[in-house]
Amino acid sequence: MRFKPDLTWADVTPKADFLNRRQLMKGAAAMGIGSIGGATMASANAPASIYSTDEEPNTLEEISSYNNFYEFGTGKDEPAEHAYRLTTSPWTVEIDGLVDNPGMYDLNDILSQVTIEERIYRFRCVEAWSMVVPWNGFELRQLLERVGVQSSAKYVAFETLVRPDEMLWQNYDILEWPYREGLRLDEAMNPLTIMATGLYGEELPKQNGAPMRLVVPWKYGFKSIKSIVKISLTEEEPETSWNMQNAREYGFYSNVNPEVSHPRWSQASERRIGGGFFATRQPTQMFNGYEQYVASMYDGMDLSENF
Repeated sequence: MRFKPDLTWADVTPKADFLNRRQLMKGAAAMGIGSIGGATMASANAPASIYSTDEEPNTLEEISSYNNFYEFGTGKDEPAEHAYRLTTSPWTVEIDGLVDNPGMYDLNDILSQVTIEERIYRFRCVEAWSMVVPWNGFELRQLLERVGVQSSAKYVAFETLVRPDEMLWQNYDILEWPYREGLRLDEAMNPLTIMATGLYGEELPKQNGAPMRLVVPWKYGFKSIKSIVKISLTEEEPETSWNMQNAREYGFYSNVNPEVSHPRWSQASERRIGGGFFATRQPTQMFNGYEQYVASMYDGMDLSENF
């Protein structure tokens, strides 16, 4: 499959719509509403979403200093210490597979054609800790609809950047690089599924997956792949990093389910970051509290097969 060398949204958007959208964005930038000069467009003026929780968000320091990003170290504090090496601009995303308009897309160009909004989501790690995170981002389905998903596509696969001179732990066999993740197509098109480009109305911190990461709030956090450089539409279920590493412990779906224990620990409760190590654990919610929006996608499935 041959890619157009400098593909832009003008190639996949009716010209009038493209020009009108560009004019609107220029006007917004001139008025200080938002900027498309950087690779985030994470504006403090982004509208809130009906999907946002009313729970109190964790602080920016908590969110950006306690996370997993194994390309920058295996300790929770190591990504914040080492991710400064990551170069995030310019940034391109390859979109290929079963789409009408495959190619290399500049991230700024992508962001000029989507609607950025704030999503305050619960975040549940498979390790049984949790946060509440105020993301800025756009629904993944906006991007997929732009490139034209073909009827034979059933899955969406994602890959993280491979740059071992900046992501130093890629020089070690912690995982098989690049980091890979995937969703079923209906999961990817669900309005809860977003591509996050910001946090607290500012640029996404590098340790949190800058400049663009996936966020799927009803699944365990390792499904929300960071620093995405490739998106592929496929007919077959794609390989995913933690499933490749240990299929017994990490299945493809990995929906939050308090009734199904990880092989080495219970998932019935969780520790909220910021509450102190001895804070009372809280019960884990089915689908992380998003059951009304996603449960119907799994009708007839055995939900005990998350792992």
